[in-house]
Amino acid sequence: MRRREFISLAGGAAAAWPLAARAQQADRMRRIGALIAYAEGDSEAQAWFAAFREQFQKLGWTEGLNIRIDTRWATDVESRQRFAKELVALRPGAILAHTTAATIAVQEETGTIPIVFVQVADPIGSGLVASLPRPGGNITGFMTMEPAMAGKWVELLKEIAPRVTRVASLFNPTTVPYVGAYLNHFQAAARSFAVEAIPAPVHNRSELESIVATQAHDPSGGLIVMPDPSMTTYREEIIALADRYRLPVVSPYRYYTELGALLSYGNDVRDNYRRAATYVDRILKGEKPSDLPVQIPVKFELVINLKNARALGFDVPPTLLARADEVIE
Repeated sequence: MRRREFISLAGGAAAAWPLAARAQQADRMRRIGALIAYAEGDSEAQAWFAAFREQFQKLGWTEGLNIRIDTRWATDVESRQRFAKELVALRPGAILAHTTAATIAVQEETGTIPIVFVQVADPIGSGLVASLPRPGGNITGFMTMEPAMAGKWVELLKEIAPRVTRVASLFNPTTVPYVGAYLNHFQAAARSFAVEAIPAPVHNRSELESIVATQAHDPSGGLIVMPDPSMTTYREEIIALADRYRLPVVSPYRYYTELGALLSYGNDVRDNYRRAATYVDRILKGEKPSDLPVQIPVKFELVINLKNARALGFDVPPTLLARADEVIE
C-alpha cells in the first residue's frame, strides 16, 4: 500500500470513531418524563426531585450519558393537561408523576407508557389502580400518609395544647379531591377530644387571612393543615398569619415546622421520591408496573418547634419531646 493511501485510510477510520461512539451512546440513551404539580421555583419540590435524581444516579443512570429526564412543573389544571400531553408525545420509557392531580392528567393521555406516582393519597378511589398489591394497567407508585393520620394530628395538638377546643382544617378542594377521607378521621378524633372540628376550604391566597382571622376570634382555636399541594404553596403565608394571630399550627410536613408551625407529623416525602427512583429503574430494565405493588410510606417524622410552643404559652410534655425525631429550639 502506498503511503498516501495508508494515511487517507487511517484518517477516515479515525474520523469514523467519534461517529460510531456517538451512535452507540444514542443507542444506550433512555428517556423518562416527570410531571410535578408545583412551581419550578418551589424549594421543597426541588429538594424532593433532587432526592429522586440522586437515587437514580446511584442505580447507574447518568443524565446525558444513558438517561434523559424531561421535567415539567405544573401549578394549575391547564398546565398539568398541557404538559402531560407533551411528555406522552415524547414517548419516554416511564413517567414520574407527583400528586393525584398530576397522575390523573398523565393517565388521561396514555394507557401504555408506565407511570410511577409519588404522594397519592387514595390511588384506588381515584381510579388509578385496581388494588395496592396488584395495581394492574400501566400505573403504580408510592402513597402519601393514610387518612387516619388526620386523627393523630388532633391528638398531638391536644397533647401539646390542651386548652384548644376549636380546630379548623385548611385545604383546597380543587387540589385534594380525596380530602373527605381525611376530614372523616379529623372530625371523629375531634369529637373524642370534645373539640369542634371546622372544615375550612381555601380556594386561593386571598381567602387565607379571613379564614385564619375568623379562627383567631376564639382564644382556644387552632389550625391543622391537610396534605395538599396548594397549602404547601401557601405555607409561608399560613405560618405568617398564624404567628400574627397567635394560633398553633399542626401540619403533615416538617418544612412547616421549620418555618414556625407548632409541630408536624407525617411521611418523609424525599424518602418516597428515592423509593420511586427504584421503581423507574426496574421498569426501564423490563419489569411491568402491574407487577410492582403500590407502596405505603415507611419513614415518618415528628418535629416539634419548642420556640413556637413557648411563644404561645404551651408546656410540651417531656414524653412528647422524647418521642420527637427533632426538636427546634
